This record gives sequence, structure tokens and C-alpha cells, in this order.
Amino acid sequence: MREPRSTVSHRGTLTGRFLPIALPLALLISSALNVNGQFLAVPLNCQTVCVCASNIVSCSQRNLSNVPMGLPLYTAVLDLSFNFIGRLRADWTPERLSRLHTFHLNHNGLTFLSSEAFVHVTQLHYLDLSSNNLRILEELIFEPLEQLQVLLLYNNHISQMDRTAFSGLFHLQKLYLSQNQISRFPMEVVKERGRLETLSLLDVSSNRIKALPLAELQALPAWIKNDLYVHRNPLPCSCELYSMLALWDLHKFSSASDFREEHTCLLTGSKEKERVAVLDLNRLHLNCSEVKLVKENAYLGQYLVLNCDTRRRGMLKSWALPDNVTVTRADKSAVVLPAGSLQIGPLKAEDSGVYICHATSDAYNETLHITVEVFNFTLSGGLESIKTAYTTLVGCLASVVMVLIYLYLTPCPCACCPGHGLTPVSGEDDSLRSSAVSVCQMHEEAVAVAGKQDADKTDKNFLNRRQQQQQQQYHTAFLGSKDQLEQNGRLNPIGEEEEEGGWQGDGGGARRRSDAESVSSVCSGTPMVV
Repeated sequence: MREPRSTVSHRGTLTGRFLPIALPLALLISSALNVNGQFLAVPLNCQTVCVCASNIVSCSQRNLSNVPMGLPLYTAVLDLSFNFIGRLRADWTPERLSRLHTFHLNHNGLTFLSSEAFVHVTQLHYLDLSSNNLRILEELIFEPLEQLQVLLLYNNHISQMDRTAFSGLFHLQKLYLSQNQISRFPMEVVKERGRLETLSLLDVSSNRIKALPLAELQALPAWIKNDLYVHRNPLPCSCELYSMLALWDLHKFSSASDFREEHTCLLTGSKEKERVAVLDLNRLHLNCSEVKLVKENAYLGQYLVLNCDTRRRGMLKSWALPDNVTVTRADKSAVVLPAGSLQIGPLKAEDSGVYICHATSDAYNETLHITVEVFNFTLSGGLESIKTAYTTLVGCLASVVMVLIYLYLTPCPCACCPGHGLTPVSGEDDSLRSSAVSVCQMHEEAVAVAGKQDADKTDKNFLNRRQQQQQQQYHTAFLGSKDQLEQNGRLNPIGEEEEEGGWQGDGGGARRRSDAESVSSVCSGTPMVV
């Protein structure tokens, strides 16, 4: 029975002897694995710890306290989410990972980011640092990430952001900063010139922002306002805030229409601040102007009258131009009419924009937003070509009609017109009348067929009268031996003269010429004044 006691006593003695040696050895091993409060990185193990699929390395939910060493240079996607990596030091990857474009570090309890943490991963497009314990974003922390497009920082404890923290992110498209402790709106993110062209989403919802730069936010492009999320912030209630969100809601911006119930503000003036819906301020709490949206189209050089159509009469109306400039009496291109309407013009291309009418009264306020779009051409300019083409077409048709009238409806140029019952003279007459004689011959044949008059008597009378008319016209038009005045190529006989070689008619005796002031018409007995 004593032997076992001695054995136990001996073992206890050995344990007591080696305990002072074993404890420092364990502490040494522990200190060897821990530097600066973080365990040393272990080599990448794609068999038991991580999953490696071509260029994807996934070590999610592996209880890692540091980034594994020896990452392949061809790694494109690295997932270290849901681990215990508390610090991201500058040497977490000694090699340059030029192909890495997606890096997941969310849900790690991350509290520290080195200022040189991203110098070897400059080709990142997507960086997820959400759901960590970050509190401060130091200056130029993300400057090496020039190609970064999406940055997730939501659900942290960020309360301080240096104004240069996001400098260098020239291709940044989406920035998520919601569910933090941010107390100021990061206007520098959307105000820099190089970033407005790419940034399409900024989420600062669920923070501690107590004031917004409303005028500057209103001036932002529509593609930014559509995804500019500011809900769930302790903003004070004001009609300016209501006007901005109501206008965004009318435009169907996602930032307003998708979170209508979550856009709240704090009513001041009471002991306990009451949180109310912003879009209900015009009906329930504040006498804010109701926002309406109207659109007008116009053209260069045109005058346009914008009506401030309010729900009530007798309201005092004032106007603001697209640049938020109040219209005054000194303005020549924008005049407020007695009825409260605004006349603008002559319009120029730069006059396009939103014109705001503020209507106020003792019990009711209203605001109208009228969007004017000025097309870069005149209204008459588009019709000039149509008018010219129409005039040309009408002229062509008129010319064709005149030609047809000339060809088919020309009056008979001879004395033997229809109804005169005359027959053509012989071919010995003056050649100038040959065409007329031919026409008269055809006409006489038609009359003969009709049998209107006796052929023999007609021929005899025709010969006598025809000879008289031929002689008269000959001496009137072509008498060149007499002294006559010629004006503009036309004969202008003056006075009356007797025929030198008079001729005898049926009754004999000398015949005198026709009146010198006229020439007998070929087709009628009516004198035609020359």
C-alpha cells in the first residue's frame, strides 16, 4: 500500500518541477505566434482550410485571425468574410496581386486599416469592408485604388471621415456608408468634378446627420439624386426638406419613392421631439407649399408665358429662374405679368431648366415647378422649307395650266372666227396670214357641213368682205412708206392718211384707213389699242 503512495508522491514532485519550465515555454510559443496582438499568418491550405477554384480563393468562416500567406499571384477573387481578422496591415500580402479585382473582408470585427494596406492591390474593382468595427477613415486611405468601382462600408462604427479619405477614387460608382455614426454629409464625394461622371449611388442612410446641403443637393444631376439615400437621419423638419423630397418623389427617384415611409424628420418646438413623415408636412404639420411638376416645350426666339396655376385665388406669386435667381423688375428677358404669370423671351438654348413659382397667402402656400425645354431651332425655321416647296409646286402647276390653255384654248387668230360664216382666201394672200387662212378653211368646212347658210351666197359675200379686210390690215400694220413713229418695236400710227393708191369696194369710191389710234382685231370688229 505504501508503494502506490510513493509513486503518486513522485509524480507530483515531477509535475511540480517541470511546471515552472513548461509555462514559460508555452508563453514563448504563444508570443511567437502573436505579433502586435495578432496571430502570425499561416500558409494557405487549399485542402483543409480554404477552397481554391481556379482564380478564386475562398476562406470564409474558417476562424482565421489573419490573411493566409502565399496567395497565388493569379488570384482574382479573395473571400475572407466571417472570420476574426481584426487588423489589415501593410504587409498582409508581400507580393503584388495585379489580377485581384474582388476582395471580401466583411464580418471580421476589423478595427484597423493601414494607410498602406492597398498598395499591392491597385486593380481592385469591388471592396467589401461592411459589418466591421471601423471607426475612423484616415486621409488618403483609399487613394491607391484608382480602379475601384464599388466600396461597401455600411454597418460599421465610423464617426470620423477625413475629407480626403475618398480622394483618388476616380472610377467610383457606388459608395455605401449607411448604418454608421456619421454626423456630416460627405459633400466632397459628389462635388469633385472628376467623380460626378461616374458616381451613381451614395447611401448615407441610418446615420446621425442633422443637416443637409439642400441647395447643393438640388443642383446635382438626376442620375445621382435617383440613388442618393438620406433616409433615417435625425433631420429637422422644414419646408425646404419637404420640397426637395416631394420633387424627387414626383420624378419617381428611387431614393424617395422606394423609401417614402422611412423619410422622417424631427419636429422642433416641443419638449419631446416628434418624428414625422417628411412627405406629410404639407398636410398635417407644417404649412409647406404643395409641389407640382409641369413641363413646357419652346423654340429659339419664341416668347413663352408660364402660368402659376394655384388652387386658390389672390395669392402672392414670385418666380425663380433655373439658377435659383429671383426675378426682378430689372430683368428684360423675364417679366412677371400682372396676373402672376411669367413671360420669358426671346428664348435661348440656355433658358432651358426648371422655373419655380412660389405662391403664398395667410393660410395656404404652394410651389410649382415648371420644366422648360428650349429646342435648338426656331419654330418658323422648320416651316420655311415647306412653304418654299409648296410655292414652287404651285408655280409649276400654274405654268402647266397656262401651257395647256395656250395649246388648246387659244382664241382664233383670224377674222373668220366662229359665227362669222367666212371662208379662207386663196393662197395668193400675204404669207403672214397663211396660218390664219388654214384655220379659217377648217372652220368654213365645219360650217358648210352644218348647212347653216347657202354656199354660193356665202362665198360671194366672203370674197368681198375678205378683200376689204386684207387691204385694210395690210395698210394698217405694214405700211412702211409713210412717216410713222415706232415705240418699243410696235407701230404707233399718228393721224389719218388717205390711201395713195386707193382701191374700190363694192360701191366704188376711195376708202380711208381705220382710226390711227387702234388696230382692228383679227377675230372681232372691236378695235385693239396698241
